[in-house]
Amino acid sequence: MKPLITTASFAALATAILLPGTAPANPWSERVVTEHVDQTGLAGTLDRDALIALREKGEHLFTGRFTTLDGVGRPLATQAIIPTKRKHAPETSFARTSGMDANACSSCHNQPVVGGAGDFVTNVFVSEGFESADFDSTDPQFSNERGSNHLFGAGLIELLAREITADLREIRRKSLADARAGGADVRRKLVSKGIGYGWITAAPDGVLDMSEIEGVDADLTVRPFSQKGVMTSLRQFTVNALNHHHGMQSDERFGLRWTGERDHDGDDHDDEIREGDVSAMVAWQATLPPPGRMVPDSAEWRAAAERGEMVFGSIGCEGCHKPSLPLSSLSFADPGPFDMAGTLRTGDVRAPAVYDLALLEWARHLPRNDKGEVLVPLFGDLKRHAIADQYVATLGNELLAQRFVERNVFMTAELWGVGSTDPYGHRNDIASLDGVIRAHGGQARDTRDRYIALPDEDRHAIIAFLKTLVIEPEEVK
Repeated sequence: MKPLITTASFAALATAILLPGTAPANPWSERVVTEHVDQTGLAGTLDRDALIALREKGEHLFTGRFTTLDGVGRPLATQAIIPTKRKHAPETSFARTSGMDANACSSCHNQPVVGGAGDFVTNVFVSEGFESADFDSTDPQFSNERGSNHLFGAGLIELLAREITADLREIRRKSLADARAGGADVRRKLVSKGIGYGWITAAPDGVLDMSEIEGVDADLTVRPFSQKGVMTSLRQFTVNALNHHHGMQSDERFGLRWTGERDHDGDDHDDEIREGDVSAMVAWQATLPPPGRMVPDSAEWRAAAERGEMVFGSIGCEGCHKPSLPLSSLSFADPGPFDMAGTLRTGDVRAPAVYDLALLEWARHLPRNDKGEVLVPLFGDLKRHAIADQYVATLGNELLAQRFVERNVFMTAELWGVGSTDPYGHRNDIASLDGVIRAHGGQARDTRDRYIALPDEDRHAIIAFLKTLVIEPEEVK
């Protein structure tokens, strides 16, 4: 059994997890990071008070506008996810394309509240290549322009991805064992939570045929974050973004142990972000409540939304935008079981910290099925799909593949919160829900065509329904 940090030990925890910074903690200090969170003080299941204290530290780091006193900037390093040096420092610190492009995480994630999405003006740019140098062009030949997704319900999304990954890997394990025992090929469907990820064939000699896998990487790890579905965890997302957007480098990827340097980016600051600081930011993001469903004051709107939800399902939208997925456990371990190299991993710590989302007020209102599983109302399927074709190509407007994912393939966007996060599309260049539905091609083409063929009343009803899926400020507690 994992140790429980109780309320009685909360005061001791608060002291244990904070390490002193180098700057005086005066009210006019221009530092955001005035003390670090000690990762060694985070192990086992935190009780509610301890979890709230940690997430408050994470919110402080998420909303704080980092300054040069914190170590903002990376004069001799690039935005690449693998630590990569520059030959010469740039003339200016900020660059709209390759970054740095913001002082705070909340600079982009703020619609309608902190932790939300971003408008077109906050778009970011992603270059391909694990060791790419800086680039200075917004031309789509050199970078992909992306809107910022909201983070509400992100902990639930990662937990779903972990459970699906475990299911798919168990199917792989059993297929290999059965093929070896039976002396013949075994072909099995890869399915979890009602979502099909194609087929896998195992041979008696241990060879796997993965050519029929769909919507997930060949290692069967569901990567639920980013619009291409290439980020495994909130931890990976956070470490990447801190360096790319702020020039704040975490020890777990850029520190002495991994780069051989105390100051990899050459800004005369080491220990900019420690492992415990990343954990605090993960705790804040993982505990953000999921978006809700607004009940309109207008009887006409309520009636239209009810009809719209039925039409939404009848024309096939729920094939990808599944209203809910079942989740067995609300215990969020950090670091997680599938975290990638370049982030803190379970083998690097005495025991992961566990954030029990069931301790939070919002979790008590989530519906459950007859098995007791939480029904996460995400309106998504945690799977990649081809979303553009030669006739309807709007959503395939990128010229560069990312992490070996084809240019027209994207993760299904979860629709919870969609009523609060316009504009739409991967680069925030579609101004209406009607417009982004009409832009669906590829595997969504037939559903899109059925939508267009609907009478005006039914199309308007679908929009009325989608506009009730909102992020409500009063939920942020």
